[in-house]
Amino acid sequence: MASNKPAYPFAGPNASNSSNNPFLAQPSPPASLVHSPMNQQQQRRPFAAPPSPGGSPMSSTTSLLPPSARGGPPSPQRNGNLAPPGPMGQSLKHKNSDSSMYGLGTDPSFWGADLAANVPEPDDHIHNPDPRRDRKNDKGGTIFTSRGIANLGCLFLLAAMLLTLFAGFPIITYFLEHPLSTLGGYNLGGINETGQVPDMAGNWALIDKDTPQDVYTKTAYTDSTEMQLIFSDEFNVDGRTFYPGDDPFWEAVDLHYWFVYGFDHFMQHSTNTWYDPEQLTTKGGNLVITLDRKPTHGLDYAGGMMATWNKFCFTGGLLEVSVMLPGANDVQGLWPAVWTMGNLGRAGFGASLDGMWPYSYDVCDVGTLPNQTFPDGTPEAAATGGWEGHSLSYLPGQRLSACTCQGEIHPGPILSDGTFKGRSAPEIDVFEAQVGGNGVGHVSQSAQFAPYNHEYKWDNSSENAIFHSPKFSLNTYRGGEYQMTTSGVGDVDQQCFELEGKCFSVYGFEYKVGVPEGFITWISEGTASWTAKVTGLGPDPLVEIGQRIIPDEPLYLIINLGMSENFGTVDLARLTFPTQMMVDWIRVYQPKDQINIGCDPDGFPTTPYINQYIEAYTNPNLTTWEQYGQIFPKNRLVDNCT
Repeated sequence: MASNKPAYPFAGPNASNSSNNPFLAQPSPPASLVHSPMNQQQQRRPFAAPPSPGGSPMSSTTSLLPPSARGGPPSPQRNGNLAPPGPMGQSLKHKNSDSSMYGLGTDPSFWGADLAANVPEPDDHIHNPDPRRDRKNDKGGTIFTSRGIANLGCLFLLAAMLLTLFAGFPIITYFLEHPLSTLGGYNLGGINETGQVPDMAGNWALIDKDTPQDVYTKTAYTDSTEMQLIFSDEFNVDGRTFYPGDDPFWEAVDLHYWFVYGFDHFMQHSTNTWYDPEQLTTKGGNLVITLDRKPTHGLDYAGGMMATWNKFCFTGGLLEVSVMLPGANDVQGLWPAVWTMGNLGRAGFGASLDGMWPYSYDVCDVGTLPNQTFPDGTPEAAATGGWEGHSLSYLPGQRLSACTCQGEIHPGPILSDGTFKGRSAPEIDVFEAQVGGNGVGHVSQSAQFAPYNHEYKWDNSSENAIFHSPKFSLNTYRGGEYQMTTSGVGDVDQQCFELEGKCFSVYGFEYKVGVPEGFITWISEGTASWTAKVTGLGPDPLVEIGQRIIPDEPLYLIINLGMSENFGTVDLARLTFPTQMMVDWIRVYQPKDQINIGCDPDGFPTTPYINQYIEAYTNPNLTTWEQYGQIFPKNRLVDNCT
């Protein structure tokens, strides 16, 4: 049934030959294609290639050419345009376009390839199984060939390289070089909680990179123990500032420092000094603290104080500092000091110190109660054992005592018997410098304690108070209602003042915790000045208190320059402003086998308690625990513990 109409070489056998819809027009193939032997073969296998004139299969390349390229009849036209339908039955109306010459129809039977099942193709061997040929491979193989061994070797080598890079290299570095510092960060190497290293100019390691190597170790002042440097600051980088967040270890306070010997007592003798971070910087290789006469915050003078509170702390060891004292050696009124305090109290923040300073006590007895007396006023020696028959103590009681009832808020630790360890904020002073009535500059080197001995008389016999320098002697001031002190005083090099010879002198203290071995040995002008032993702070039956201890709390560093009438007459007529105290360096050592660094060390949990009451540590306007809206934990001596 041949058709007289020209055939569309790309049309399928069932396509409509209607001329009314050019998008659907797909005329049937010519009869020559339908009735020829080649066409019959194509009908049996639509994708079979037509035989070439020589009897061999026609190449696929030739078969895919349009009829005009193979010498066949020209492609039929409809209305002057190419009319073979494209995909989805659309007509192609682009005259003489490549798509009209080389496009393929949707019916593979017209592509010109012989796809009959019995006609072999050149790539049949790739996907047709051959049992004889494949029998050897089907039996499996072995990896122990040269190629297999090479592949496995590469994998093992790659794994070893990765393991060495991420595990071996840090371990090797640790043992071959030196222990890595935290660089002021939270984790090894100085990274923070996100794994990042802070990008800050300067030196932020615990040990200052400018510290000379020959002072990395030091022999103890008290025996032949070799001490290891654990912290240093040489202050060699000029222009440092100490506002909150500026430094990883130091932070200057911005407040009126009223807390000297108690709020009421100090306010009667205030010299209107505000501590301002602006008054502290580094210059010429030194820390410079300036006290100036200038209005600020409604006061007349601006001084400075900075500390490592909650940033760097240590327990036990040796602290040394090289200092040039401010002003002249014969003018009274300045209060330069370097000192330490337990991290559970923050200097200048009264609420944090209320019931914490200056206790150093781990016994449950009347010494933990307000005024060191029971509610009935006993013992009598405490009620009248102060100056001129007054009360021995005005302290509110030890807030975190060994008498704390179970279930009350206490940082711990909890001992094996279920009781708490007594915690506090004790104080050890490197020095507080002043000018005596004789017009000679000297320093007081002391530690403060509570509860108090009767009349503040600790056992300062020659066995417990040992003087190593002829310049030093026991301070006649023993304490008062707000503290008891073990204090030695001594003259210093009169040239090491700002307005004199401008030299620096080394001060410090070495201490050891524990009973009966505990002690504090102070250093002045680079030599041991005097020692106070813990045995001099033993039980006092007269006021019914037990053993006080050399501070075992983690201590932080404090440096300040101000004025206070508590340290002598303030001679404003002769004082020169501005005046400056300079610190060349500060260093901390510990025995190599007794390294104890940190403000939250094992056995002395501190951080959770501070975080729970953080406002007491950050708001200087809160002067008492009660003003903060808190109450002291119950004490089992006077409260009903449940």
